[in-house]
Amino acid sequence: MLKEVVTYLDRLREIAIDQHGFVTLAQALDAGVPQPQIAQMAARGRLERVAHGVYRVPQVPETEYDQYALAVLWSGAPEACLSHDTALMAWDITDINPDRTHITVAKGRRLRRAGGSLYVIHHENLSSADLAWWQGIRVTNVPTAIRQCIETDVPTYLIRQALERAGRTSLLREADKQRLTEHLEVRDGNH
Repeated sequence: MLKEVVTYLDRLREIAIDQHGFVTLAQALDAGVPQPQIAQMAARGRLERVAHGVYRVPQVPETEYDQYALAVLWSGAPEACLSHDTALMAWDITDINPDRTHITVAKGRRLRRAGGSLYVIHHENLSSADLAWWQGIRVTNVPTAIRQCIETDVPTYLIRQALERAGRTSLLREADKQRLTEHLEVRDGNH
């Protein structure tokens, strides 16, 4: 009986397939790949170092969502997610077009990594009820994203657009829409 040989690169590819082609150093080590092997694969072009502690497996095809998966992995925070303006854009419920990717990490988390100029880092302790998945990437759900945008002074017309569009879908319950509309009116001094 032949025994199947699983290479280190095979292990990394399995992880990367679910993460838009990326794997973190921590994930590679957890998968049993020794750090010298990771460096060797990067030197030989079998892995591409794309950020501090993040590698791309070139055999995994690129997608239009790669930059968002990289943003979350770049943080190195297991709780990290897309949030605020970026979450609204991801849910396609408003015409918002953020110039940087918004990420939320836990309140106590401090990030000291190169490449941070591409991202807006927010600190908030989110519960699993505040989160969802979009294109295989953790993201705040619609009510949470709208609340975050109200609290960070996103223009009112974009938030009203999000409330209206999401309110016509199953992404935003009527009770949440009412609560968020009132929150927006308080922010804008109309209540």
